[in-house]
Amino acid sequence: MAAPKVAVVGAGLIGLSTALCISEAFPSCRLSVLSEQFSPNTTGDVAAGMLIPHTYPGTPIHVQKQWFKETFTYLFAISNSAEASEAGIHLVSGWQVFKTPPKDEVPFWSDIVLGFRPMSAAELQKFPQHRSGQAFTTLKCDCPPYLLWLEKRLRANGVQVHTRKVADLWELHREYDVVVNCTGIGAHQLGGDPELLPVRGQVLKVHAPWVKHFIRDGDGSTYVYPGIDSVTLGGTREKGSWSLSPDPGTTKDIFDRCRSLEPSLQRAQDVRVKVGLRPSRSSVRLQREVLSRGGAKLLVVHSYGHGAGGFSVHRGTAKEATRLVGECIAALQGSSSRAKL
Repeated sequence: MAAPKVAVVGAGLIGLSTALCISEAFPSCRLSVLSEQFSPNTTGDVAAGMLIPHTYPGTPIHVQKQWFKETFTYLFAISNSAEASEAGIHLVSGWQVFKTPPKDEVPFWSDIVLGFRPMSAAELQKFPQHRSGQAFTTLKCDCPPYLLWLEKRLRANGVQVHTRKVADLWELHREYDVVVNCTGIGAHQLGGDPELLPVRGQVLKVHAPWVKHFIRDGDGSTYVYPGIDSVTLGGTREKGSWSLSPDPGTTKDIFDRCRSLEPSLQRAQDVRVKVGLRPSRSSVRLQREVLSRGGAKLLVVHSYGHGAGGFSVHRGTAKEATRLVGECIAALQGSSSRAKL
């Protein structure tokens, strides 16, 4: 058969990283990325981009650990390359602090990040309201640089990138053999998935170059994440809210909470408020589906629902989605061979 035509719908973190993985695994396929929105107007551009896993209740822990390990290994290699600056990837050390002891004293990802250990008594003096903590070094992806780097790599691999609104996956069935649905919160409507709901996140991006260490309150509701050009202060987790409008009261609350962890933020400047909608469900939807109408068929691979944990697992889930695309291509080639007989 002719080279299979594959379309990835969505150009956020999950769409671009999945498309790059597919282009590397199947260089002969004719691959396109279709999206209405590109960086800096994606959910990933709002996110802090820290590699600290979010737990998916509906996904086995060993699977989540594998996704995280593959992602960390991939980004760690980039952070050690000449491309680290352009890709916006860097190591950052810091603390996760707790007012009450955590359920899991040693999280499942502790042997993947670097130098994981309990905080010392001297370190805890910085956080008088907290009783215990964990110190470690992890990776951070700054956006838009990382998304722009992914897009540059895609174009270098010959991938076509088109601005296009897709209202229904079926509209692509005459143009493509396989469609990969990486539409994030858009899958609520596009994929007809009632389990997928937004979890609204409001963050502040501030200029505070003296802040070098990350600080994360144990439940992850309050955090200070230093990046290359700005520090991200967060946050909120508002389930079911579709509002993209910043809330001034929330801005003050975030600033006050972060200042209690890092008082020097009182002098932070150039405060910018960002809002994003995390595409959340109990587990990431990573599966094949065959759409059929009137005798015609379209092979679809779904990869969405990463919620607050997209950056921590994006390369791992991209590899799994790529494996599923490979199964679709094999099925197409098998049916083509049978047709010739």
